[in-house]
Amino acid sequence: MKKEEIKELSIPELKAQIEASEKAYRELKVAHAISPIDNPSKITKDRKEIARLKTVLRQKEIAEATSK
Repeated sequence: MKKEEIKELSIPELKAQIEASEKAYRELKVAHAISPIDNPSKITKDRKEIARLKTVLRQKEIAEATSK
């Protein structure tokens, strides 16, 4: 997911996306522990995407709090 796409999501959509991404990340880590996956850099990419999602979520929460 690109930065522009992430920024367009609403807070509930971001939370749902974070939850789904974290679940997929955990499953990927387990699969990699059992037998090595073809592309181990995907683990790093997924972790960075989760961080991006959380960053945008936090920015939106702060913007919402300051606008009130």
